[in-house]
Amino acid sequence: MIHASDLPDTIPIFPLPGALLLPRGRLPLHIFEPRYLAMIEDTLRTPTRLIGMIQPYDAPGKAGKLHSIGCAGRLNAFNETDDGRYMVTLSGVSRFRVTSEIEGFTPYRRCKVNWNGFERDLGKAERDPDFKRDVFMDALCRYFQDQGLKTDWDSLGEAEDELLINSLSMLCPFPPEDKQALLEAPSLSTRRETLMTLIEYALRGGDDEVMQ
Repeated sequence: MIHASDLPDTIPIFPLPGALLLPRGRLPLHIFEPRYLAMIEDTLRTPTRLIGMIQPYDAPGKAGKLHSIGCAGRLNAFNETDDGRYMVTLSGVSRFRVTSEIEGFTPYRRCKVNWNGFERDLGKAERDPDFKRDVFMDALCRYFQDQGLKTDWDSLGEAEDELLINSLSMLCPFPPEDKQALLEAPSLSTRRETLMTLIEYALRGGDDEVMQ
């Protein structure tokens, strides 16, 4: 378990569009680019083994720019293939805010980060006291049918609030900006409300104004 005092001021950054990591979530990654192979090797030599997942902007005039908030994960599963690729899993630890980017020194990007305001991420799993599971699961079933997605409904039905909401936030095929909105939600209840809004929006065929 990582404590607040263990969190470093500088972490490597993996800007991967659409890849969302949340605290206590698990994100499998297939690493093959040389710069990110180097990142994995360097990360394995650090005490915390943290990598920051963050969304790059995808808009004219913002090429290469990063959102200010990401989520760091601990590299806790690692497998090297015969051809030199890495299959890894990150376990979500805490969100962070980028304060500045460090230029040079490594082939991958590194940032100075601040962990303040995300202390709850290091605690126990959150609960959602206002969660109307039946209503949510009905909308989710229609969304999966509409998107041609499949899942283990028995497992979803038995999952705790946080595991259910965060797993769906990470796995559903929402655009990167919507993934960012889910990441930045200040509480599990807010994330569930945002997720429900995105599901309902998709079911209406996107005929409303895009979420801001």
